[in-house]
Amino acid sequence: MTNSDSVPKDFPQLKNDTFLRAARGEEIEHVPVWCMRQAGRYLPEFRESRAGKDFFETCQSPEACCELTLQPLRRFPFDAAIIFSDILVVPQAMGMDVQMVAGKGPTFPEPLKEPEDLQRLQVKVDTAKELGYVFRAITLTRHKIEGKVPLIGFSGAPWTLMSYMIEGGGSNTHSKAKRWLYQHPEASHMLLKMLTDVIVEYLLGQVAAGAQALQVFESHAGILGPAEFKEFSLPYLRDIARRVKDKLKEAGQDVPMIVFAKDAHYALEELSQSNYEVVGLDWTIDPLSARERTGGKVSLQGNMDPCALYAPKERISDIVKKMLEGFGTRGYIANLGHGVYPDMTPENIGAFVEAVHQHSKQMIKQI
Repeated sequence: MTNSDSVPKDFPQLKNDTFLRAARGEEIEHVPVWCMRQAGRYLPEFRESRAGKDFFETCQSPEACCELTLQPLRRFPFDAAIIFSDILVVPQAMGMDVQMVAGKGPTFPEPLKEPEDLQRLQVKVDTAKELGYVFRAITLTRHKIEGKVPLIGFSGAPWTLMSYMIEGGGSNTHSKAKRWLYQHPEASHMLLKMLTDVIVEYLLGQVAAGAQALQVFESHAGILGPAEFKEFSLPYLRDIARRVKDKLKEAGQDVPMIVFAKDAHYALEELSQSNYEVVGLDWTIDPLSARERTGGKVSLQGNMDPCALYAPKERISDIVKKMLEGFGTRGYIANLGHGVYPDMTPENIGAFVEAVHQHSKQMIKQI
């Protein structure tokens, strides 16, 4: 097994680079498509593999992560795979205890309550030691995927991770975490900087291990207003992209980066000028207006409402066609506006993928 600090060579040649070309706004034969949470509980084989196993133990097994990443590719002709992992491995690497509680989701038994709690965190994280299992999963998957499609690595963004670390789990209002922004702005920035440093190293480690693209998930962007977003999220998102890109450039590497700030439709213009090649969109944004507002500066990814997958297959096909007409076929990666839900039927995901490929091929032929 190759260590993450030496770039693995001998990977099988990439056969389908449509996703990477679309990310860079280059010409393609069809619009590429993948789904957030495409490796998920909607697949019976996923449920079978995961049965009776602790969630984070699974995350720490390169073999298990590799198998879960590959499962959806055996069923559907996706144009990209995303490594199976979780955004909360970063707080774990910083010394926090995180457990996946059945029926409740991720839980921090001892969340951060006051600024002095920051002293509990590991400031200098050795990512190769603490997160080496993710790097090993990426390297193993790059070999096992046999060049079929590119492999995406990812991380949670600083504000989203901060909100989990303070809330102690999921939340509707995020009021505990937001209280920090208003009562303890300096400590908030200190925590966000600490997270940013770890995330930069973590993403670079993923590329060294074989990741061919990176996505940064700012899942809790929508809980912030525009002013708070500009102060506590955007600068860190930009910093991550700039630092990762600068470091990769030194090594003569170039890996497309995607930012997905859910519900941050108020910041589309800013996000399109943040060093990311691709801006991911949720389903609350009109494709045409997203194109206008980003002014052709970036490729776009998204944004079908995941619930549209409950529709009959013909209706899914119509929805996809309309979405493609809104976005256009150039500089576009089809996806959902959020992850696949556990109760969805695999056949309908298949119908979604097929509709994207079929309609986009026809549209490109007519250009």
